[in-house]
Amino acid sequence: MNETEITTVKNLLANPKKIAIIPHRSPDGDAMGSTLALYHFLKKLNHQPVVISPNDFPNFLAWLPGSNDVLIYENDRTNCTKNLNEAELVFTLDFNALHRTGEMEQVLSKLTVPMVMIDHHQKPDDFAAVTYSDTSFGSTCEMIYNFIAYLEKTELLDKTIATCIYTGIMTDSGSFRFPSTTSKTHRVVADLIDLGIDNSEIHNQVFDSNSYNRLQLLGRALQNMRVFPEYKTAYISLSQKDLDEFHYEKGDTEGVVNYGLTIKGIHLAAIFIEHKDENIIKISFRSQGSFDVNQFAREHFQGGGHINAAGGKSYDSLNYTIKKFEKIIATIEIE
Repeated sequence: MNETEITTVKNLLANPKKIAIIPHRSPDGDAMGSTLALYHFLKKLNHQPVVISPNDFPNFLAWLPGSNDVLIYENDRTNCTKNLNEAELVFTLDFNALHRTGEMEQVLSKLTVPMVMIDHHQKPDDFAAVTYSDTSFGSTCEMIYNFIAYLEKTELLDKTIATCIYTGIMTDSGSFRFPSTTSKTHRVVADLIDLGIDNSEIHNQVFDSNSYNRLQLLGRALQNMRVFPEYKTAYISLSQKDLDEFHYEKGDTEGVVNYGLTIKGIHLAAIFIEHKDENIIKISFRSQGSFDVNQFAREHFQGGGHINAAGGKSYDSLNYTIKKFEKIIATIEIE
């Protein structure tokens, strides 16, 4: 953030306001961690913040402090719309295009109040009064830590805010193993630990709270994996039948795509998940090395994200979508 942007935000927060904080649809650890961290921070500044999520978040994030106060747009459109229309300021976190909020875009796009975007994805849209966008960061949560520092309010950081920030950094960094994890990331984490967070318990809550059905679904996913050594690619597919058999719940497939990259010689991994209730195939891509899955998702599957982690979608059948993917990887060079 430059000095002008910092001054603008300080002026926007100078007096108590009703503030809406928005994550992207199907929020992950970084989205929920950043929104809840900002929520607790703004409360300490005597604002009236509310987190409004486009849809529900996974059970393994339901322990986060403040998660019980999150409003879910899909569950209560009337109340959420009322809160959005009453907001005097809106923060959009961990996404940079309003369509990432699904149905909520219809309401957000009509608001005339200032918006502040904090995000680390490529090619941000121009909808915010202040855009704090930096793709060099591995998580929006790390940017929230910086944001609070820019406002010269680090004395307000406490264990609650630090817990939320740490959760997002940990999840979006792949437990600190992704290339975007820098020495600065570790210095931020050191500060969070000094504030009293229980980093071991946070990891347990996120990664060691599986249901039996979730593990059974993981087993099916690994059974369904196909590997193409000649293209340095592996992919997993899960049909609606697979999801139903193991009583799928939101978040059950989080991180499954990464298993493809654990195979020696594989540089591109994908997962295709059929959701017949939405008539959509949801896709996640992961890569290691120089292969840009953000560009790949943008060109072929109406998606985007980061160089090594991106998402996409298809409105064709699961079988057709997979065949399309197989044809594409046979024509490109993956390093």
